[in-house]
Amino acid sequence: MPSTQEIQEVSALTLSNVPPLSVASGESRPWGSFTILEEGRGYKIKRIEVKSGHRLSLQMHHHRSEHWIVVSGTAKVVCGDQEIILHSNQSTYVPQCTAHRLENPGVIPLVLIEVQNGEYLGEDDIIRFQDDYARTASK
Repeated sequence: MPSTQEIQEVSALTLSNVPPLSVASGESRPWGSFTILEEGRGYKIKRIEVKSGHRLSLQMHHHRSEHWIVVSGTAKVVCGDQEIILHSNQSTYVPQCTAHRLENPGVIPLVLIEVQNGEYLGEDDIIRFQDDYARTASK
């Protein structure tokens, strides 16, 4: 059985080999905010927070699909002709070229993880059909 000193030495060595945590880049929007947690070729992972009573634009993307996983709060999702309510630990899929909207009908902030997949993942791949904040197509 290892001694207390040996355990402390191993713990210190292990911690010294852990890379420092990097702070992800976040952006504010009128409806809340998003933070890019990770991105690579063909994918991007975001943490999205939607303020109570707010919603994103009714929009579509030509080059990506999205998976949404609710972490906390309530999500009202419009995807094509369907409208669903999601709660913590529930998810949905938004296919490429499908009109969709995310809304927080609850009283606490909606937090979700979004996984984007596609050949192009730029923020300018947004076609807005309706927008509560009168933004242009790519803002």
